[in-house]
Amino acid sequence: MPQKPHELEQLANMRMPYGKYKGKLLIHLPEPYLVWYRGKGFPAGKLGRQLELMLEIKTNGLEELIYPLVRT
Repeated sequence: MPQKPHELEQLANMRMPYGKYKGKLLIHLPEPYLVWYRGKGFPAGKLGRQLELMLEIKTNGLEELIYPLVRT
């Protein structure tokens, strides 16, 4: 879980840097894609931690906590 409040804001506004969903906010990634990533192995580093956390958020139906943090 994020250690500092601003980390949730960063998570809410992080965009996928590559692949099929390049440019999409992590919150908008389909849950099956995140589940696939878990099976494949999340990437190392910050992006991997963010994808793993986003899967936990989606699995537990907590997306509504993230949406208010998305900058428009």
